Amino acid sequence: MKNNNISSMQDQNQLAQAQQSILHLQNTIEQARSHPNNQVIEQIENSLERAERSLSQAAADTENPQAIDLARSELEQQKQIYKELNIGTQE
Repeated sequence: MKNNNISSMQDQNQLAQAQQSILHLQNTIEQARSHPNNQVIEQIENSLERAERSLSQAAADTENPQAIDLARSELEQQKQIYKELNIGTQE
């Protein structure tokens, strides 16, 4: 039973890290709305990579598909908002 509790705590920790990464991405995108500059854009790109990586790790380790789906949906929403800002790297 103890091992099961430890595993559950680790799952929750992975999920919490993914949610925190998504929240950081959201905050950085909000910052870009009012102060778009190269530094903020770079921070968004880095935050996006971290959020995607954290979510992938959480999905592999978490036995709560509903929570993963919710986090994935939030990440996709933030990616869409970033895309609509039209301030990302352009060629």
